[in-house]
Amino acid sequence: MHNYHAVVWIDNREAKIFHVGLTGTDQLELHPKFETRHIHHKANEVGSGHVHEDKGLMKAVSDAVSDAGEILIIGPAQAKTELATYLREKTQLGSRIVGVEAADHPTDGQIIAYAKHHFKISPLRRNASPGS
Repeated sequence: MHNYHAVVWIDNREAKIFHVGLTGTDQLELHPKFETRHIHHKANEVGSGHVHEDKGLMKAVSDAVSDAGEILIIGPAQAKTELATYLREKTQLGSRIVGVEAADHPTDGQIIAYAKHHFKISPLRRNASPGS
């Protein structure tokens, strides 16, 4: 049984993975092996002018979320959909993806708050004593 949820914020420069559960949150940051540069599309050149996904980064992210019960993928541009496609086609994790949503560049706190709201995780409340 999987006892935490994972939210992945990914773009072409990094992936931030948060394991969110009732007892707290853990964070991991992963970076591609290649240095991402701004690419210009030039006339009469072969190629799309887009940065291609780093399969090593995708594998590292899939390993990091392999024990999650549910996976939410967020981020700007196309990296989030590339990750979702990778997880669906190359791993057994595709059925655990509960959402792929746009999120520009939120802070870590905003990502965690968004995940808690999405997964409906609220802080544990202690029972109030009688008469309080």
